[in-house]
Amino acid sequence: MPAPILSLEQSLHDLVVANRILAHEGVVDAYGHVSVRHPLHPDRYLLSRSRSPELVEAHDILEFMLDGTPVNGAGPTPYVERFIHGAVYEARPDIHSVVHSHALEVMPFTIGDIPMQPVIHVASDIGMNIPLWDIRDHFGDTNLLVSNLAQGRDLATCLAGNGVVLMRGHGFTAAARTLVEVVKASVYLPSNARVLKEALLMGAKVKPLSAGEIAIRATVDPYSPQIQRAWEYWALRAGVKPYLD
Repeated sequence: MPAPILSLEQSLHDLVVANRILAHEGVVDAYGHVSVRHPLHPDRYLLSRSRSPELVEAHDILEFMLDGTPVNGAGPTPYVERFIHGAVYEARPDIHSVVHSHALEVMPFTIGDIPMQPVIHVASDIGMNIPLWDIRDHFGDTNLLVSNLAQGRDLATCLAGNGVVLMRGHGFTAAARTLVEVVKASVYLPSNARVLKEALLMGAKVKPLSAGEIAIRATVDPYSPQIQRAWEYWALRAGVKPYLD
């Protein structure tokens, strides 16, 4: 199925839906954010003003240059960590959506030496390799927020060609080709973390998904009905219309 050509109006609607889904599914709470690359200007991205995701409306969404500069400099206060998004889009032309989350289920895997691994099939979007980024390595003691472009670029370098990067004591950032894919990865990453933790607590020798299994699952068309049905399901659960009328 060919990728649809999205209008700015559709992109704004989809971004509101994504905010509501991630909030309802517990991936974000008062904090965390999701963005999309601008459909008409690939050197820009769309991201809400500094507002809790569950409350985001279309009029809250701002345009940014890839360096984090708001296109409208006189607009409302932006998220401090907008540099995560711009740096990933700058480094990865293939990426069209980014999520940043502080999901507690993932947090134990950001502070120890037990690696996150994909172990459940619905979490295959997180990929085989999930690197761990520590802001302290190159920036010393900070408040752990990605608050400038240099830090964002360092995070994007650690992400490299992967779909998810964990952030020490902070959470994770996910990136994907489409908004639906990044939401799916972000919803199922905490579920994967819970299953992996339970298996480890049982003393199990964990058998993760193989590179071949992940590659096969990655061939599914992101615009196919089997992927879009998840978007519709999550949107309706969150109380929003999945598509524009």
